[in-house]
Amino acid sequence: MVEAVLRARSRRRRGHDRLVLAAARYAALGWPVCPGAWPPGRQSPAGTSGRACSCDRLGCPAPGAHPLSPAWKLQATSDPAAVAALWSLAPQAGILLATGRAFDVLDVPEAAGLAALRRIERAGVTPGPVATGTGERMLFFVASRAALAEDDEWWSCHLDCVPEVVPAVTGLRWHCRDSYVLAPPSRLPGGLAARWIIAPAAGGPLPDALRLLVPLADACEEIPQ
Repeated sequence: MVEAVLRARSRRRRGHDRLVLAAARYAALGWPVCPGAWPPGRQSPAGTSGRACSCDRLGCPAPGAHPLSPAWKLQATSDPAAVAALWSLAPQAGILLATGRAFDVLDVPEAAGLAALRRIERAGVTPGPVATGTGERMLFFVASRAALAEDDEWWSCHLDCVPEVVPAVTGLRWHCRDSYVLAPPSRLPGGLAARWIIAPAAGGPLPDALRLLVPLADACEEIPQ
């Protein structure tokens, strides 16, 4: 029994180390990060045994996939010292990447994302980083549209930071300013974890969103949601 407890603690410690190191790597890329909620599992230091999310919200609509703090927009940073300080307070915290600063994210259903990725690669276009987490959505990282002056160029999030869908394209969401996405290797309930399909490379340029928008939109329209 004691050995089992020690092994469980060791696994948790390794998992925490992976999260801290990953957050530091994203910061080194210049990507703003902030701590997110996490699935507490059977037992957690916070005493949230049996809960799907570390937060105290009953029936949390996004367990393990939302910020710890309502001030996350101010908290999000790529400063290495600040990132280290944030995760020293909550080493088990998931990693959220603030969008609309260093990059945007095109978010599509997984089936459409896989089909679009094949098309993009066949066309000889470099897709940039691509991530998945729940088995339901895929995230395509693209150059930020933050330099655009016209507000109607944005599809930004509102209220609980659920991004608006792109008009006339079912299932396609554009995360830009005031939004965030869950980053690997953050954990989710049910033993799931966010992971990279195509990992980001240091210094690697991100593709223009409009180059990926057409194949992603076509795939969303053609594949039933």
